[in-house]
Amino acid sequence: MTETDLREQVRTHYADAATAVATGAGAACDCGHPSSTCAEEGHAFGPDLYDALEAEQLPETAVLASLGCGNPSAVADLHEGETVLDLGSGGGIDVLLSAKRVGPTGKVYGLDMTEEMLALAIRNRDEAGATNVEFLKGFIEEIPLPANTVDVLISNCVINLSTDKQRVLDEMARVVRPGGRIGISDVVANDDLSPAERAERGSFVGCIAGALSFAEYEEGLRAAGFEDVTITSTDEPMPGMHSAIIQATKPSEAATAPVARELPIVQGSCC
Repeated sequence: MTETDLREQVRTHYADAATAVATGAGAACDCGHPSSTCAEEGHAFGPDLYDALEAEQLPETAVLASLGCGNPSAVADLHEGETVLDLGSGGGIDVLLSAKRVGPTGKVYGLDMTEEMLALAIRNRDEAGATNVEFLKGFIEEIPLPANTVDVLISNCVINLSTDKQRVLDEMARVVRPGGRIGISDVVANDDLSPAERAERGSFVGCIAGALSFAEYEEGLRAAGFEDVTITSTDEPMPGMHSAIIQATKPSEAATAPVARELPIVQGSCC
């Protein structure tokens, strides 16, 4: 498959998930996808990763559409008045949770490439009455915001789906303000697993084959200009593949230019 083919495969998969939720056909993930991290018994996935979610009083369809591997709005330690961007915002669960954290003086952007997910997210936003939320259509490799726009960038099991991850990390560094931070949940591979071995464990659209290793993720973030990088495994749903929390900060003052480094660009898929 070409990179365009892979992106279209991802778009179609998540469009179908959004349609299933919007039409009442069921949750976006029923743990039946063979390469979903929810397919392994005893490993949390999607809504199960959010503590006391019922108390948040979110629209049911926002909860059902959750396809993440963590809770980035909690990881990012959001504060009143901050501006937040969620990459790959899906049905809007992390955007709506973030909007509650930053309050009316804050602002939350949700970015997604899938029209069906955006339509569902906008419906959920309106139902929740979140007036400090804006959804944008676009690609995470080309974030449609000016430089130095957001205080905090979050994402939930989405960056692994990009075929050009270094470009995503560079774009993240561009839109985060100096002194800002990232709090991401993503799937990460052991450093000793080759790309082929990752692909053996699951498909690209299932968030497995395209995952970066711990070292690749850290090196990519540092190359983009981030510092204080930490990557912490929270679960290992299959051997060598982890749900992980990724945190980093952008220096307050411009430092020396980051060393250019290219992360692997996906040329094909196992499926």
